[in-house]
Amino acid sequence: MQKVLLIEDDVLIRKTVESKLRKEGFELTSCSDGREGIEKAKSELPDIVLTDVMLPYASGLEVVTAVKSITDKAIKVIVFSSLGQEQTVSEAFNLGADDYITKPFSLSELSIRIKKQLATSNQK
Repeated sequence: MQKVLLIEDDVLIRKTVESKLRKEGFELTSCSDGREGIEKAKSELPDIVLTDVMLPYASGLEVVTAVKSITDKAIKVIVFSSLGQEQTVSEAFNLGADDYITKPFSLSELSIRIKKQLATSNQK
């Protein structure tokens, strides 16, 4: 079972995404702030991290940087935000994000993007 770490401070979005991904058979851990997300990423070594950009204590961009430096294991990172600004998207990719999705997003599209990222990591 593939492990997903979801870092999202909006309770409704977090619960909705959790429900969708559990139904699809993912092992899911979630939290509501960047600092806790970084700690969970270090302790659990998920296959993929989904993180909002705007988070308490540590931003999603800080999460990307931390996750990419945790281990030799290639942990995929998808960043999502209502900030569709080109600069934020560019910075996320420069820090190592594997994908970026703008809120509001469709749960089906998120699921497809997760599966695509996990499939490419399994080919390496």
